[in-house]
Amino acid sequence: MNETKSRPATAEKTPRAGRAGATRDVILATAERLFAEHGVFAVSNRQISEAAGQGNNTAVGYHFGTKTDLVRAIVQRHTGQIEQVRARMLAELDADPDVRDWLNCLIRPQAEHLAEIGPPTWFARFGAQVMTDPGLRQIMIEESLSSPSLQQIVDGLKLSLPALPPAVRRERGEMARLLMVHLLAEQERGLAEGTPVARPAWDEMATGLIDALVGLWSAPVTG
Repeated sequence: MNETKSRPATAEKTPRAGRAGATRDVILATAERLFAEHGVFAVSNRQISEAAGQGNNTAVGYHFGTKTDLVRAIVQRHTGQIEQVRARMLAELDADPDVRDWLNCLIRPQAEHLAEIGPPTWFARFGAQVMTDPGLRQIMIEESLSSPSLQQIVDGLKLSLPALPPAVRRERGEMARLLMVHLLAEQERGLAEGTPVARPAWDEMATGLIDALVGLWSAPVTG
């Protein structure tokens, strides 16, 4: 009796899944670069597909759905790795951390991540584009709020600055956010384009940014 051995389903699915994963990675990297350079809504799905070498102009929609879904996927592509670095740094904190310690855990993970994957990198400029778009900035905020390590840092900063009135705390939080987002983006732009930057190494740049933010949070309150 002849028996026909069936091939395991995974043997057929694995190569296809691998190709789909590789296509997704190419689309994500291409979209991140184009969004960083031109802005999210200035770039069409068709342009992303063409730049990613996809013959099918509907490839972006097929793999990611809406542009909002694509933006969220790009954010998540990086935040998981950054979260790991933050968690490690938080575990290494002394028993009584101060403002600089908390800011160190806030700034250095992203700087370390960008140093590891580049140059060139695009994520800092992509983040700046997203954070200045009213329709998309909520994605970055939601992803940040879902980060246990980031929430721990925010809570630690609050405890380290008990004397600040709530309104001043909110104001300085906005100042700090703008400084972080745009200084990281300008550092990335300078390194990618070969233009002068104050501190070429990401680690040194992080030190300068932390110094500035310590001064911002510790400044006297008048009026």
